Amino acid sequence: MKDGFVKVAAVSPSVKVADCEFNASQICEGIQRAFDDGANVVVFPELSVCGYTCGDLLLQNVLLQSAENAVEKIKDFSTGKQIFVVIGAPVVVCGKLYNCAVAVYDGKILGIVPKRNIPSYAEFYEGRYFESGDKLDRVDKTEYCGETVDVCSKAVFRCRNMKNLCIGIEICEDMWIAGGPADRLCAAGATVICNLSASDETVGKDDYRRLLIKSASGKCNCGYVYCDCGSGESSTDLVFSAHDMIAENGVILAESEPFGKGYAISEIDVEKLAAERIKQNTTPSEPLKEIYFDCALKDTALTRKIEKYPFVPQGDADRKARCERVLEIQAQGLAKRMRHTGSKHLVVGLSGGLDSALALLVMCKAAEIVGLDRKSITALTMPCFGTTKRTRSNAEKLALSLGVSFGKVDITKTVARHLKDIGHDGVTGDVAFENAQARERTQVLMDFANRTGGLVVGTGDLSELALGWATYNGDHMSMYGVNGSVPKTLVRHLVRYYAENVAELKARRVLEDILDTPVSPELIPAKDGEISQKTEEIVGPYELHDFFLYNIVRWGFSPAKTFRLAKYAFEGDFDDKTIYKWLKTFVSRFFAQQFKRSCLPDGPKVGSVDLSPRGGWRMPSDACRTEWIKDLESCDPEKQCSEYKL
Repeated sequence: MKDGFVKVAAVSPSVKVADCEFNASQICEGIQRAFDDGANVVVFPELSVCGYTCGDLLLQNVLLQSAENAVEKIKDFSTGKQIFVVIGAPVVVCGKLYNCAVAVYDGKILGIVPKRNIPSYAEFYEGRYFESGDKLDRVDKTEYCGETVDVCSKAVFRCRNMKNLCIGIEICEDMWIAGGPADRLCAAGATVICNLSASDETVGKDDYRRLLIKSASGKCNCGYVYCDCGSGESSTDLVFSAHDMIAENGVILAESEPFGKGYAISEIDVEKLAAERIKQNTTPSEPLKEIYFDCALKDTALTRKIEKYPFVPQGDADRKARCERVLEIQAQGLAKRMRHTGSKHLVVGLSGGLDSALALLVMCKAAEIVGLDRKSITALTMPCFGTTKRTRSNAEKLALSLGVSFGKVDITKTVARHLKDIGHDGVTGDVAFENAQARERTQVLMDFANRTGGLVVGTGDLSELALGWATYNGDHMSMYGVNGSVPKTLVRHLVRYYAENVAELKARRVLEDILDTPVSPELIPAKDGEISQKTEEIVGPYELHDFFLYNIVRWGFSPAKTFRLAKYAFEGDFDDKTIYKWLKTFVSRFFAQQFKRSCLPDGPKVGSVDLSPRGGWRMPSDACRTEWIKDLESCDPEKQCSEYKL
């Protein structure tokens, strides 16, 4: 349960209708299985101790007493097991029968939650037997299994020693109606919703059920454990498929397919959910009955998928759709700025690298939107000390293949003269040597744009901004930055998408060679005609930095937790020391380079992570990184800290 991970399970055991003793034994086996798999929470189906399809037998005292005996057996079995168990049972309260969820923990009944919405339509006729839990809005007490137990339809179960674990319970129909209990439970702080269900299977219903669960977990920013009835329920009129699902914030983490094994298990990150709610701060608060329990904090082995490339969809169709939408957003943003300023001309520095290639592709699309010919775009290449023949050639070939205007301004003599003027020897490859080139290029672009009444389009991407890998008032500056919220791992896919789906043959070949070119600012002289300054050898692999960026900025994870997730996601790709080294670099540079992000040019937001000082990230330029570094050092591989080992 460390780092906010709570392992949850949904178990649909075999049942025998009205044989509560058999059903109790099956539920106990399910509890043991989930416990052995490390689960902290396990959920069983609606009316699981007796079977959902008992019909009028639910009105028989023999069945009701047998169900209570079954619950007592399950309660006793849970003794010594610190696992939160939710089972379904018919319970009589104040002379009325309710369809209930019984929450059991370590040999004790924590509380009973009655179903609020009682379906009496189509194949359902629960109103024949059950009262609505709405009648138990207040906290009632009942004697059950030898205990005096709270019965309340508005209750949440809070873990004292894991503050972000707060469990709410709803039952089947409660999820299918508008404004169901989950909304109120989550507003009161529930981060995990358990749904005990008896949803019969009909053609197409599984897709709709899946959609509802994804929507419920996304709308409420919660984890959702859905457990369905399955094998053994009466088939007189209905068939149940044990379609169990676990979702988190709109994403299905684990699923037992219809007519499958009836067992789903995964980890819900309640720390992430709590952080997201703090950021959104739009959920109304509603005080409910709070029932507390304690649990042992222990390591939770991860089985859920952690995406190595969180900014890039894995499926071909999803990735293509993402690329199309991002390019459209970028181009529409630039088109709006062109209309507003009355600009008929765009200017970009074309280096022959990925970022400037993407910017040029966006500019072509924006020109089309506003009805301008591509000749209204000027791509300037500005070779200097480190420019290689390959990138210079690719810049020219790309411009010509796309039909834009192309120009060359060799800045070598200008920069050499400038370095001499400030007392630099013109040979030492220090920061001044590198940045003088970047700032001269920006000056050329700005002045060229002023002469032609145009806009300078910025090329720097989100990953570079996170690391501060840009020259202040050099490539850091533009009149509109189209790539500012596009991470480097996605830049590559955007260019590849354009090459494969949009570009004509000549442009496609150039773009493919650009994709194969090492990422470099080319500010240090080449060696034997080849690029000598490779960005990822200096600041680290962008696939790691984009992973760090997403998890620290998007979810607010600590560096230590991010390190744990990175080890899990990149196992076999990078060793622990390498991940730790570049994560420490990321944290250090992210804090030190905020001053560059504090004065960014305008540019469109395209995704959930944005470092614009006017949008997704507001941070003092002189904030201290001490606590973040201290947190990371707690899991330094050199110290062989076992606390964060998987």
